[in-house]
Amino acid sequence: MNAICPKATKVSFHDYQPELDNFRQTVLNGLAHEHKQIPPKFFYDERGSQLFEAILEQPEYYVPHVEKQLYRDYAADMAALIGEDAVLIEPGSGSCEKVQLLLDALRPAAYVPMDISGDFLRQSAATLGAAFPWLHVHAACLDFTRELHLPQNVPTGRRVVFIPGSSLGNFDLPEAQHFLFNIAQLVGKGGGLLIGVDRKKDKAVLETAYNDAAGVTAAFNLNLLVRINNELEGTFDLDQFAHYACYNEAMGRIEMHLTSLQDQSVQVAGRTFHFAQGERIHTENSYKYHPEEFITLATAAGFKCEQHWTDAANLFGIYYCTV
Repeated sequence: MNAICPKATKVSFHDYQPELDNFRQTVLNGLAHEHKQIPPKFFYDERGSQLFEAILEQPEYYVPHVEKQLYRDYAADMAALIGEDAVLIEPGSGSCEKVQLLLDALRPAAYVPMDISGDFLRQSAATLGAAFPWLHVHAACLDFTRELHLPQNVPTGRRVVFIPGSSLGNFDLPEAQHFLFNIAQLVGKGGGLLIGVDRKKDKAVLETAYNDAAGVTAAFNLNLLVRINNELEGTFDLDQFAHYACYNEAMGRIEMHLTSLQDQSVQVAGRTFHFAQGERIHTENSYKYHPEEFITLATAAGFKCEQHWTDAANLFGIYYCTV
């Protein structure tokens, strides 16, 4: 279903109706697993998307602050590499905030934000279109972890995928390589990838970033249980589960969990699941990469790294790669 946003005639919305039924089966399968787990893509209902945007404002979470400064400092260099009139594609676009730091320098022929949360995507696309009235925005509601395709009315031209933040880290290593391979197929020969990648660093810095003092990340994590209660007739008592995030140095990743604070039973979609005190639901991984590790991964997916930017403290990196 396609729709034109009334306040911005250059903004169109394309609903590919990602399979919401998959949420039910994935949750039931994940809770029945010996080590309970639910994929992080299910964080992002409308409330989850709002909480994620709030995480980006927390002082402990260094990624957006460092990354935004890199875009401010190097937007002209990035634009020179990408070239004019590219079709800029952003999977997991959220609020479309970071792309705004690049649009005036890039002047793309079109911008294609992709997100699984349709209402949030529609609002974000309309807001962006109002702020940049010259920009053609083709918002696509889809699950970018399962499919990557462009709306039919997107203009021809060089395709460049933009992935700010550290979204790649949410994929396990084989999945990350497959995701990058799919991007290479989408943009085609000569196409580009501008991607943010969080770097390995001191454990204390990482764990503080995922355990902010205001408890926003905790609320984001626990909102997954709220969603299960609302959509799958769940009976989770949020007071009996706690957010837990730690850095697994051997795996090079932050792990997020929801920990049961007592022995308890919970119903979901008519099925009963038992939790021992201290038992966890694994909800997210966030892998961190040294530069040479990411370049090796991207190369295996068919990319060549053209340029790499990082901050003085080596907290975060941005890479521009071509197929």
